[in-house]
Amino acid sequence: MTIVDIGIPKRLVEFTVDGSTVRVPEGSTILDACTAAGKDIPTLCYGDTLEPANACRVCMVEVEGSRTLVPSCSRKAEPGMVVHTDSERTRTSRKVVLELLASATDLSTTPGVAEWIAETGADPDRFGPDAATVAQPALVDNELYVRDYGKCILCYKCVDACGEQWQNSFAISVAGRGFDARISTEFSNPLPDSACVYCGNCVEVCPTGALSFKREYDKREDGTWDESRQKQTTTVCTFCGVGCNLTLHVQDNEIVKVTSPHESSVTHGNLCIKGRFGWQHVQNR
Repeated sequence: MTIVDIGIPKRLVEFTVDGSTVRVPEGSTILDACTAAGKDIPTLCYGDTLEPANACRVCMVEVEGSRTLVPSCSRKAEPGMVVHTDSERTRTSRKVVLELLASATDLSTTPGVAEWIAETGADPDRFGPDAATVAQPALVDNELYVRDYGKCILCYKCVDACGEQWQNSFAISVAGRGFDARISTEFSNPLPDSACVYCGNCVEVCPTGALSFKREYDKREDGTWDESRQKQTTTVCTFCGVGCNLTLHVQDNEIVKVTSPHESSVTHGNLCIKGRFGWQHVQNR
């Protein structure tokens, strides 16, 4: 039996995951329990600082007695529930979802996807070259971050981070329907003409690299971006007295991007424009 500690327990809920009994605090999701127990369930739209969007469908698991597969990121654990994370149904579902996503979008900068595709035997090319419905040039209209919507899977995490869940700027939203659905500013205005305050919190939560730091985008374009050579140092922002934690990503003695620890009680991964982008003066260019 495994007892998983993922917070201050109220009442423990006991259920079964892949034949093992697991006990988790009431209110925990299946994904919470599996992650804490060391079981790796792929997911793209899930964000640990956001409400589940249930958009990508990669984290689906099988619950005995349920007619359909369920999203583990939002399904709450229930007493006596029997969950299968690696059944034939879940493997087939995950394979098809990855094929559909990879056939229509550029997932080359999405962490973990190449391994998931190999594990499931997914073949995105079987849908043919005409399946690439969202191919489009990257939007470079400011010096801080780039929007490469050819990599967007419409997970809505950026919309949620910009909207009521965090920033409340509402600079971006989903426009269009069906294959024409896309993330857009109001009236598709350039980013500098929108309500964007350049906090970069949308960049922080983007799972595919559709939103990226301008410096990262430039280095990827010229082939010099190398995460294996990057060092990360967490420090405190000096611009004001709030005390936000910053994680500096440094390559070749140069800061290439700044993130913030999601477990920080001050920021929860969020920053303002100064903390996220106000580090160029350190480079002494």
